[in-house]
Amino acid sequence: MTDDTTKSRLPALAALVFGACAIGFAPIFVRLTETGPAAAGFWRLFLALPFLALMALRDGEGVKTPPSRMLLLAGLFFAADLSFWHYGVKFTSVANATVLTNLSPVIVTVCAWFLFRERPGKIFIAGLALAIVGAAVMAFTADHGQAINAPLGDVLSLFTAVWYAFYFLAMRKARQGAGASRAMFWSTLVSTPILLLVALAFGEDIIPAGPGGWWACIGLAAVHVIGQGSIAWALGRLPASIASVVVLAQPVVAAVVGWILFREILTPIQIVGGFMTLAGVVIAQRAPVQRAQ
Repeated sequence: MTDDTTKSRLPALAALVFGACAIGFAPIFVRLTETGPAAAGFWRLFLALPFLALMALRDGEGVKTPPSRMLLLAGLFFAADLSFWHYGVKFTSVANATVLTNLSPVIVTVCAWFLFRERPGKIFIAGLALAIVGAAVMAFTADHGQAINAPLGDVLSLFTAVWYAFYFLAMRKARQGAGASRAMFWSTLVSTPILLLVALAFGEDIIPAGPGGWWACIGLAAVHVIGQGSIAWALGRLPASIASVVVLAQPVVAAVVGWILFREILTPIQIVGGFMTLAGVVIAQRAPVQRAQ
């Protein structure tokens, strides 16, 4: 890589690091919203919609043209992703919920294997095995003193990775006919009422109890617009191998802030399991993929 190439990538790399760190605060804000988990997701998206609409209009893409079927599916999967993840954050530790959801890149590759006949090699299998073992170590060795129902939260977080993988695949297909701003706006617009219906169906508290809860909701919206927006912008300018590694700053930030604010202590074995999981994801993402004959 030449010096000019390195310099040209620095703004995108900085945006990616910033976006990943910002997203790391999302589970913290979920805990502080003083609402139900799905309701927190509703406010996250509802408050972000005006800004996403302005971004789409500014980029000249507009929001009047109806969304494609894939964009509608992306919105449905994103609603499922947020619902499962926010409930996972409620029941288990912030660190577990965030690390386990980062298995989604591995699941994306597995889905691509079956759907698009993109066959991963032995390196991917090794990375997948390492990530699964690490996730199991995290789940079974965590200090559950602060958790409401850690096993349930861990399972929900694992399902979050599945839903996010489906969202990623649908969004990748939708992006073939829509820009990033338009895709983010429509997927968010579709997800918003679904999350409200989920919150109502589970009898959640919809309105935050006080100013602190409202500020947390605003923080979630800011994370969604700024964090996801920064990552989306950077992904168009960086190789996927680099991006997949840098985005893993998210669970590190979440674990550290969770420890500071909620006294969620990470056991030494759990830390090892977390590093195993993230290392497995990195190895799997860097593995070459072949088109099956």
